[in-house]
Amino acid sequence: MHPERRSQAWFGGTEKIAFARRSGMKAQGVPHRMFDGRPVIGICNTWSELTPCNAHLRELAEAVKRGVYEAGGYPVEFPVMSLGETLMRPTTMLYRNLASMDVEESIRANPLDGVVLLGGCDKTTPALVMGAASADLPTVVVSGGPTLTGRYRGQPLASGTAVYRMSDEVRAGRMSEEEFVRAESCMWRANGHCNTMGTASSMAVLMEVLGLALPGNAAIPAVDARRRVLAQDSGRQAVELVRSGTRLSDVLTPEAFRNAVVALAATGGSTNAVLHLIAIAGRVGVPFGLDDIDRAARGVPLLVDLQPAGKHLMEDFFEAGGVPVLLHELRELLDVEAVTVTGCLGDHLPAQREWYDPVIRRRDDPLKKGAGLAVLRGNLAPSGAVIKPAAASEHLLRHEGPALVFEDREDLHRRIDDPDLPVSEDSVLVLRNSGPQGYPGMPEIGNLPIPAKLLRRGVSDMVRISDARMSGTAFGTVVLHVAPESAAGGPLSLVRDGDRIALDVDRRRLDLIVDDAELAVRAAGAAPPGDAPRSGYGFLHHQHVLQADRGADLDFLVGRRPAGIPRESH
Repeated sequence: MHPERRSQAWFGGTEKIAFARRSGMKAQGVPHRMFDGRPVIGICNTWSELTPCNAHLRELAEAVKRGVYEAGGYPVEFPVMSLGETLMRPTTMLYRNLASMDVEESIRANPLDGVVLLGGCDKTTPALVMGAASADLPTVVVSGGPTLTGRYRGQPLASGTAVYRMSDEVRAGRMSEEEFVRAESCMWRANGHCNTMGTASSMAVLMEVLGLALPGNAAIPAVDARRRVLAQDSGRQAVELVRSGTRLSDVLTPEAFRNAVVALAATGGSTNAVLHLIAIAGRVGVPFGLDDIDRAARGVPLLVDLQPAGKHLMEDFFEAGGVPVLLHELRELLDVEAVTVTGCLGDHLPAQREWYDPVIRRRDDPLKKGAGLAVLRGNLAPSGAVIKPAAASEHLLRHEGPALVFEDREDLHRRIDDPDLPVSEDSVLVLRNSGPQGYPGMPEIGNLPIPAKLLRRGVSDMVRISDARMSGTAFGTVVLHVAPESAAGGPLSLVRDGDRIALDVDRRRLDLIVDDAELAVRAAGAAPPGDAPRSGYGFLHHQHVLQADRGADLDFLVGRRPAGIPRESH
């Protein structure tokens, strides 16, 4: 017997409530020996048919259970809110914090000694880790894995990224709508999340680098048998973590977060990961913000040749050796003594590369130098904004041009393809009212479409600025997460058509070239923000959401609330 384990406060002893609890579990065919004090491991599952990327996670849960049993533990699977990027409106980001509350309270209220988190689609992974970080039990993450490479007319299709490219082709008149629809069945041909270095793959990489997942977690394709082996091994490891007393907070250290940013920059990973890393750090109590991210990312070479920054896909990254080989190339930039769920980060790095695959470049031959992430500041983004130079056009990284302002998503879609739109390739497209409060939830609409009349002239990129996010599968010279957002009275709300805006990524600057006196006049005459939600979760979110530079978490969720033993229910 192990009376110190949380689960024994529910299942141990001869009191009538313990009798009832054991009896209820036995009704599912559970033998009495499962209550002998062995570690009880919760399998926190975001499976849902409304989240196609996670539709195979019940199969992975069975593999985790095998590992837990193999190590002498007792696995119990439970569902939590699932966030599907392809179907949810207005945006999954609105519900990331709600899902994290579900995770935290489900862990806290139940007889669990440790947890395995099953995620995949973009927001499911950070929501799981944020909730688990606040509860702070021994924790292992298992990602669902990327889908296989799709093909259309002999060419590989990148899930997500291909949609943006083909949509522009249709709008430019170079691809028929019939062809566009035919490609739908070719892009996603198997279970799994996006096969680009989008947000799902970026978060899977970061779980491995943060030390929360076993080596190989990021890149094994969802349908590869080795993904099930990794899941089984993760179940075993969760039991070992309970026995050793290693909690999630022991792994999520400042060193781990710095390592994660280095890897994010080297992969050309999603800008969404910036928000999620800050939010996770806030939950575990590690001071970590935009300036820390900019310092850690500065000078890191882009080594992974994956779309949208490069040309290959996750299946190719897996065949090239995945995260362990990448970290071998980055070893001198990492803290290899950082704690992981399997020891320390350096334990699993190859001493040398056994073969060379150009999908993962050598440090002396990068795809781009210092092009991963940049944090911008200036009078247009006093609290910061982010850009991914790896996915941008080099000639636009220093640019000045006149603003063309769209008030919201509806205004954008109403006017963007108007042949009389007063726009040139030098214009700076500005979208506002799309931040954490203003939309609400900060949707992935920051990569504003290029106006159709410019597409037809061959223009493929422009500087775009917003308080929104963009999909990790998207690309372009796009400035995102401008803080404070326009709905909170940020300077973005004061921009007018024709105002000059200057972007200088090398200097980390984003400035509105309008004098302070004029901005003060505009601020004094600004209209109050629109109506806010008056009830339900929308009201809670609007009242308590933090700005993008603080991870867009809810203010009352920040911090650790370790899961002790709740008061008795009877």
